[in-house]
Amino acid sequence: MPQVLTVSCKLEVLPHQIEKVEAVLLAFANCCEYVNRNTPEKLTNHRAVQCLVYMAAKADSGLPSQLTIHAIRRVCANRKTAKHKGCLVKKFAPTSATYDSRSFSFREEDSTVTLSMLKRRERFRLHIGNYQLGLLKGQNPKSATLVKRIDGTYYLQIQISSEPPQVESVDQVLGIDLGRTDIAVTSSGDKFSGKQLTKVRDKFSRVRASLQRKASKGTRSTRRRARQVLQRLSGRERKFQTNINHTVSYRVVQQAKTSNQAIALEDLTGIRERTNQLPRSKTERRRSNSWAFFQLRMFILYKGVKFGVAVHLVDPRYTSKSCHRCKVLGDRQGKKFSCLNLACGWVGDADLNGANNISDLGALINCPGGSSAMFCSLQDVVLRAAENPILAVGRVG
Repeated sequence: MPQVLTVSCKLEVLPHQIEKVEAVLLAFANCCEYVNRNTPEKLTNHRAVQCLVYMAAKADSGLPSQLTIHAIRRVCANRKTAKHKGCLVKKFAPTSATYDSRSFSFREEDSTVTLSMLKRRERFRLHIGNYQLGLLKGQNPKSATLVKRIDGTYYLQIQISSEPPQVESVDQVLGIDLGRTDIAVTSSGDKFSGKQLTKVRDKFSRVRASLQRKASKGTRSTRRRARQVLQRLSGRERKFQTNINHTVSYRVVQQAKTSNQAIALEDLTGIRERTNQLPRSKTERRRSNSWAFFQLRMFILYKGVKFGVAVHLVDPRYTSKSCHRCKVLGDRQGKKFSCLNLACGWVGDADLNGANNISDLGALINCPGGSSAMFCSLQDVVLRAAENPILAVGRVG
């Protein structure tokens, strides 16, 4: 199964092309609004919607045929997402437009692309570096998305398809415990500290709070300068966090690939809803809600596919409270874990203990035949119970 990666490329839009790009983005948004307004809200099949409003939407927006079809598909996709969240599609902003092989082309020789506008095609140069050039080398992309960012720059998100290596069956599993003090701790003992990340995020929070006060209560010139600095700082914290997650995910996947292991991650879906119900300080709430654990998880997932490493998600319950040696509940105080079983008595790093428990759970999923291969079958239990009723009663008790 091919893997689709998105390459973000900045467009060099000349002054005489800006009006044309803005026009096609506005027309695409208006077409989406028209389709959403003139079709039943619960209808999500793009073929059915296309049969209903294609000609009228094309005439109303002035878009080319392929862009009109993609606008219809955008509406249907947004409706499916809104239905999953239990809400309705409200508005479409003129910030993006979808292209395919009939309305978009890429030329590797001079790193340029052509995009269909309202009347004719326009050629744009890509302002990209060696990383993007390496990904696009020898590729024939079939789809792309034109995006206008909040700072007014234009980007083309080019989708490229590649055939990832076959995921090999392995016996060993690398467990990964996610956290804020340590971003990730592996069952092999490697740690990725989160102290620098927390320090940087706290600094950005203090700077933003100070600038926001000046932007609302200072003099006229102070407010203007504060708003300019806020705009300049916008996105820097997010980019720093993304770079850290890319680095951690790459090293984790490469470690698993080198040691011929699969990867097991704890499924932390809904953790913010649960932790926000606990009494915590404002600072702790901010730190927890800005923790990009899901981004790190997605980076590990797609890099695992790219390098042929299997990634499994496991239930995180009691992984940080149980001893990885004897599986008895222990006492966790911050980063220290102590097993309460006198016969075991293991004491050590709590995150390392959790990573080992996650590794054991991942082994149940990763083993050939599924987790049932780690346990005796129900038929064997019934046969043994019939042969030895006292043993059966003892097991039930």
